Amino acid sequence: MSASPVLTSVQDGVGTITLNRPEARNALNQAMRPALAAAIAQMRDDKEVYAVILTGAGGAFCSGGDISAMLDTSRTGLTFRAGMRELHQWFPELVNLEKPVIAAVDGPAFGAGLSLALSADFVLATRRARFCAVFGRIGLIPDLGALHLLPRIVGMQKAKELVFTARTVEVEEARQLGMVYDVVEDGAALQQAAQALARRFGEASTAAIGMAKTIMNQSFESSARTIAELESYGQAMARGSAYHQEAVQRFKNKEPLRFDWDKK
Repeated sequence: MSASPVLTSVQDGVGTITLNRPEARNALNQAMRPALAAAIAQMRDDKEVYAVILTGAGGAFCSGGDISAMLDTSRTGLTFRAGMRELHQWFPELVNLEKPVIAAVDGPAFGAGLSLALSADFVLATRRARFCAVFGRIGLIPDLGALHLLPRIVGMQKAKELVFTARTVEVEEARQLGMVYDVVEDGAALQQAAQALARRFGEASTAAIGMAKTIMNQSFESSARTIAELESYGQAMARGSAYHQEAVQRFKNKEPLRFDWDKK
């Protein structure tokens, strides 16, 4: 039996999703799609998981779509459309997962791999990491949410440049553009850094982070009034939580708060 194209694990509240086709640089094929959907649902539904790491096996993050599948001339336009619609059923679940998501990128994040990286809240990358909206090289347009996410991260003019030119972005430029949160030296350091960053959220309110993330993810498409209403509902829910009540009591008693990012 062949290995699963997507591996999952949970350790001390940190979930990890690993793209597992190293022989193809973790290219996204038909088998990987439902496996990714199931992995995302697993992390969403596991109440013990407070942060998720998305990574790839074998020194690559994801090299994009599987080119070999594109050689199948029997598939019609309607078939391709149905496949894209299936992708867009589970990809928003990843973008809007109400837990911090960290993409640990080593090697290429091309095409759909770029989209997967951009779906994360934080991208950690090695110095070997490279990013590319490669679609234009084969006469396609970006998909898997890239046309939505990329302009919001790098700005419209830069997004158009990266899409129109389909050029490769090295890791330092990616950091300057806001695509990468931090850079580490190599693959071993990458996994350690991703785990360390994830664990810093262990004492935070996952519910509060999740609601804040959901609202911010709508901020570019919504009016200030709509966001204010969402803030009102979200804050009302947070104020009634046991976590908030405990934090207020700790403050009143001059006890250390459970979650203080500045105190590493």
